Amino acid sequence: MTLFRAFLTVFLITLMVYSIFVAVNHGINLFIPFFGAIATMNWSGQFNLDFMGFLALSAIWVAWRNHFTPTALALSVLAFFGGMIFLPIYLFVLLAATRGCMVTTLVGTNRARDLQHSDNSQ
Repeated sequence: MTLFRAFLTVFLITLMVYSIFVAVNHGINLFIPFFGAIATMNWSGQFNLDFMGFLALSAIWVAWRNHFTPTALALSVLAFFGGMIFLPIYLFVLLAATRGCMVTTLVGTNRARDLQHSDNSQ
């Protein structure tokens, strides 16, 4: 768990510092270059499309974990557009709330309880 938290911390700080430099030097208009690369159908575009799939997967997981409630849908939008600036912070909050239980962190309290209950009944 310590290594996982260390990775989240180091990557979050690195990405935030990097993002500040990029924003200062190139502005915050990231949509035109991002989708422009996809439209050109080159390797940069392929990478962006692949990355967008990971963003979508992260957003779907956040919505699913929180049972597609309005709050879950709002968090999923943050997950999609915030990427790895959102996800480590979200995981730190979940890890604190679940006292480091990875099952509960990944599937949520209700599903973790259901999993535990189904294991005990077998």
